[in-house]
Amino acid sequence: MNTQHRLDVTGMISAPLGSWRDEPACHDELRKLVTSNAQTADKVRALSRFLELTGTSSQMRQWESLLEVAAVDVAVARMLEPHVDALGILAEAGHDAPDGSTWGVYAAESPARVLTVGADGEQTVIDGEKAWCSLAAELSHAIVIAGSDGGSYACAVDLRDPRAQAQPTAWPSVGLQEIPSGSVAFTKTPVTVLGPPNWYLDRTAFAWGGIRVAACWFGAAVGLARNAVRRHSKRSNPSTVGEMLIGQLEAEIFSIRSVFAQAAAAADGGDEYSRARAWTVALTVRNIVYSGVRRIQHLSREIAGPAALTGDVGFAKADADLTVYISQHHGPRDEAALGTELRTKVDHNGF
Repeated sequence: MNTQHRLDVTGMISAPLGSWRDEPACHDELRKLVTSNAQTADKVRALSRFLELTGTSSQMRQWESLLEVAAVDVAVARMLEPHVDALGILAEAGHDAPDGSTWGVYAAESPARVLTVGADGEQTVIDGEKAWCSLAAELSHAIVIAGSDGGSYACAVDLRDPRAQAQPTAWPSVGLQEIPSGSVAFTKTPVTVLGPPNWYLDRTAFAWGGIRVAACWFGAAVGLARNAVRRHSKRSNPSTVGEMLIGQLEAEIFSIRSVFAQAAAAADGGDEYSRARAWTVALTVRNIVYSGVRRIQHLSREIAGPAALTGDVGFAKADADLTVYISQHHGPRDEAALGTELRTKVDHNGF
């Protein structure tokens, strides 16, 4: 690959003094890949190669790359993010991803659909149904979390196996309509178990993965903001109210960028973080990003005006996609969890 076209990772997060309105040097090439008519699997593979995302990529590279993809199309970032997550999980477990494979990560639980892991002769298999399996009919592999009497296990599975069947599902969502998330029925489907019981949730990297999702939210908000500011700058008589709102955007975006820079220093730095310590960081970052992204979304709508929501397909799509994506945030529950984490540390340390 021609390295001059590679995504410059000294961008939105790692160069805090640069303008957030500046797009990376590779933007034209990146936009072509993101907006192509390629099938999901082909697009995921192409973006992974172009952005040089592997199972051992730094957290900064992952967050920066996904941020810029989301600024073009958050649905594509939503396709790519679990693939990057899976590559990291596999690498951490000491496994290689098969050449050309594309991955999902299916960890969400539903009381109505239970997936178990067990033995079938000498093979380890999963049996049952897994809910919320995004793009299961379009990807080649997935890491699924299945339960047993001894705890939960991360299992690598080939989705092309006839014993794994994506179930037909209605997906009337306006936002993220390219990401159908139905269930998959597994019938004694062979798997490779990754790690010991509960390893998936106990990893420090699980916390950094939570921040990776927040980077996608932020990227989508930046895309809206860039669009809104371009619209404002083209007006024949830009209003002072619009200028004020852009100033508020600047403050919100600078704040979130600073938070990501601090998180990257933790995730990629030399200090070893326990899972508990990393999760405290992740909860803090996600809560800040969630609140800031909602504010950026609101300001972008105000600056762009109703014409953008009703006449600009790109703006309207990004707005709807972001609304659905951030709805997956746990909101007050995560804030309560953060408070509990902090109280526990205070109690433990005696101050």
